[in-house]
Amino acid sequence: MTALRSRLTDWTVVVPLLAVLVLGVTWNQVLSGPMVLLLSVLLAGAVLAAVHHAEVVAHRVGEPFGSLVLAIAVTVIEVALIVTLMISGGEKTQTLARDTVFAAVMITCNGILGLSLLIGALRRRVAVFNSEGTGGALATVATLAVLSLVVPNFTTSRPGPQFSPAQLAFAAVASLSLYALFVLVQTGRHRDYFLPVDTEGRPVDNQEHAEPPSTRTALVSLALLLVALVAVVGDAKTVSPTIEAAVARVNLPPSFVGVVIALLVLLPETLAAARAARLDRVQISLNLALGSAMASIGLTIPAIAIASIWLDGPLLLGLGGTQMTLLALTVVTGVLTVVPGRATVLQGGVHLVLLAAFVFLAASP
Repeated sequence: MTALRSRLTDWTVVVPLLAVLVLGVTWNQVLSGPMVLLLSVLLAGAVLAAVHHAEVVAHRVGEPFGSLVLAIAVTVIEVALIVTLMISGGEKTQTLARDTVFAAVMITCNGILGLSLLIGALRRRVAVFNSEGTGGALATVATLAVLSLVVPNFTTSRPGPQFSPAQLAFAAVASLSLYALFVLVQTGRHRDYFLPVDTEGRPVDNQEHAEPPSTRTALVSLALLLVALVAVVGDAKTVSPTIEAAVARVNLPPSFVGVVIALLVLLPETLAAARAARLDRVQISLNLALGSAMASIGLTIPAIAIASIWLDGPLLLGLGGTQMTLLALTVVTGVLTVVPGRATVLQGGVHLVLLAAFVFLAASP
């Protein structure tokens, strides 16, 4: 009885249920400032709760299905926020999908990666990881980013930085295929490439493996995951006008909304990566960083491609000149960081400065 009472009062249970309850009360209502603040807090809490319950289900079903459960849950959150804002925002949100996906790539490949290397290097002077697995992950991210976000600038079937329907379908299928192939490689025959390594570069599976949750616990988490996703989608729709108005009020460009979405969605991965780096598992941190970048492109682009059938207006995916420069610099710097298989605080600092440059230029283009 005590365990059940503790479970029912856990924040990962209370927050999604409370978020749905408040959503039902405030649906289609004119919201006051305090109510918007409450919904925003519940939205952030529902995102964290959704990822937590996805991790519980993933732990129960095992790999490679566990990775897919977590990635799909995070992608549903990201796509829900993007589509909700695109439906209500009109022409000024035609680049929102591009802005959000690019922000996710910059946050993961510079922010999470840089923070992980910095924490790891401060802990033992040099952060050590497997360059083979990390290099393959970085190559996949770079391919997905260029194919989905750079190539649209140079196609000629449609005016502006957008794909034709056939090109968008090809990009969606290619992105999904690459992501699926990476999941199979990471969890299958080359799993050792993505395990932590010792100071000599030898793979070591030093992760403490907790007992998988029971079937009942996994089913409860699955139900709560669905509740949390409903809360995220509904709360996002309710507070989206306030988010856009707040961005406009402080004289930030509309594209900065994409940065806000990416920061919100990637908060759980950032916390998990920092925690792994503190435990001297830098490789796990890099897996989280680059895996999140891959999921953001490889799953979001296909989902947005399908959603574009019902959305009005063009879907602009091509990056601007400043963004392409930052992407190119991120890829080059990432390669130089990954190839040696070890990094100091310098490499971590360089990536964090690149993230700071991205956020600053997103706010002041």
